[in-house]
Amino acid sequence: MLSEEEGLTHLELLAPAKDADTGIAAIEHGADAVYIGASKFGARRQAGNSLTDIDRLIQFARPFHARVYVTLNTLLYNHELKEAEALIRDLYRIGADALIVQDMGILQMDLPPIPLHASTQTDNRTPEKVRFLEQAGFQQVVLARELSLKQIRQIKAGTTVPLEYFVHGALCVSYSGQCYMSQALNGRSANRGECSQPCRLPYDLLTADGKTMAKNQHLLSLKDLSLAHRLQDLIDAGITSFKIEGRLKDVATLKTSLPITASSWMP
Repeated sequence: MLSEEEGLTHLELLAPAKDADTGIAAIEHGADAVYIGASKFGARRQAGNSLTDIDRLIQFARPFHARVYVTLNTLLYNHELKEAEALIRDLYRIGADALIVQDMGILQMDLPPIPLHASTQTDNRTPEKVRFLEQAGFQQVVLARELSLKQIRQIKAGTTVPLEYFVHGALCVSYSGQCYMSQALNGRSANRGECSQPCRLPYDLLTADGKTMAKNQHLLSLKDLSLAHRLQDLIDAGITSFKIEGRLKDVATLKTSLPITASSWMP
């Protein structure tokens, strides 16, 4: 597809990669780009990967002109900054196409010229926030899942940075980057890649006087997202990168979600 400079907007189907093999399968099934966790500092701690495995994925992707984005999208402690900076340099050295980040402290590091994408964990819901991220140097912004088409259009009208949006996968009951439930209940912070997913558990609902309104029901667990039938609306609103959620998905599950999205890609 032609680039914007040639008169058309480049569209991107972005798939998750639990590991190198999953990323390779995603590219083989039509993904333009994949996102994968590094060994540390990713929002899915259970989906970390070595530099060797990420390099293998990058080398596979190159002949297909597919891109590999690496997630470093947790908040960092001060004592982790040097280690994170060294990891970023290693990822640049092996050819990662971009980093998906949350912590603004990364902008203060002595970084190589690697593109930065603003994670949905940075709570990107307004034109003002996205404009700030664009001015700070981010080259792509992942919008919050909760936005309406009207809100997306307003953001697009006020910015020029490419916009990314989730179109398939699980939904959280809270705003991305603003959920503290797991930390409060279990001491496991979603902003540190350790969400215990308490919104997936059953709960009882009681009135103020103790009357049971619902018992053992999944009151906070949302249905999965599927916007395959709304891709043209999202394109018209200004989305150029269409993201499938799920860096814990195995190859078989990913193979089913990619065709669902890709089948609605063509006019």
